[in-house]
Amino acid sequence: MTSPAPPGPPRPTSRDVARAAGVSQATVSLVLGDKWRGRVSESTAGRVRDAARGLGYRPNLAARNLRLGRTRTALLVVPALTNEFFARVYTGAAGVAAEHGFGVVLYPSPDGTGPARDPFPSARAALDGVLASSMAADALDALHGADVPLVMLDSDPSAPGPAARVNLDIADGMRQVARHLLALGHRRFLHLASAVDTWTFACRADALHEELRGVPGAETRTVRAALDVRAGRDAAEHALGLPGDRPTAIVCDDDILAAGACKAARRFGLRVPDDVSVTGFDDLALATAVEPELTTVRLPAEQVGERGMAALLAVLDGRAAEPGSLPVRLVARGSTAPPPA
Repeated sequence: MTSPAPPGPPRPTSRDVARAAGVSQATVSLVLGDKWRGRVSESTAGRVRDAARGLGYRPNLAARNLRLGRTRTALLVVPALTNEFFARVYTGAAGVAAEHGFGVVLYPSPDGTGPARDPFPSARAALDGVLASSMAADALDALHGADVPLVMLDSDPSAPGPAARVNLDIADGMRQVARHLLALGHRRFLHLASAVDTWTFACRADALHEELRGVPGAETRTVRAALDVRAGRDAAEHALGLPGDRPTAIVCDDDILAAGACKAARRFGLRVPDDVSVTGFDDLALATAVEPELTTVRLPAEQVGERGMAALLAVLDGRAAEPGSLPVRLVARGSTAPPPA
């Protein structure tokens, strides 16, 4: 019969951290609870963190959560799990959450961008807050109605409701696409637009048409498609077969539709970019998997998640979230060139 293992060393307490750092337990609580800014100096906060790390101190989160009335859990609602963009948003949000002792639950809405149901018996009891990425403005009514702080990501800035909002400069991204193609000499455009009715896609369409409006000789035809490669191929194929002058550039609302447009061009015996240029949006891994590689707009998805989680933490602490949109950048690759002579 084996004897029980001897007990290990006692677990360090906040009092031990305070003693090692030469501060009070209240200061330790402020620093490790990330509420020290404006109350404790940067050097003191660093000393407390170093002491906690050196002692291997881990706060008793269960007791702390009970005391604060918090679950330290956030819900990230996305339209689908099949798009890499949302996986990267989650990575960013989860990284910031972990630094503050929070967890993030990823929830794909059963109805896509439409109304999201509460996945819990009571969101208010299970969650401290909700992040929603690329959802319709009124899609979170069921969750927001539970009096849970809501942070909207990539959403209509004019819609009321959320406690904070984090947006990308989507309009500028599409303006960069239009200016790039105009500078190459293109004037006949096909806009392969997403059939999903959300602010982010409406914003892309508005920015494209606004940028092309008034350009001498510029013509734009729009067709819509569901967000998959086959639907994009079929819609582009139909548009390329219509009577009249064929477009020399296909502007797509995302990289998935752009992959479909490239397939449609090949079916017509057209070469990309010699006969027709194709652009995407998002800069997914797919953008460099196709040949030629896609000219597209790079969206900093992880930063969206990071900024979103930081905004939620600010709301929970009664602070203002960081303002401003995140910049985006055109990445020119092999799928665009001057139009054929």
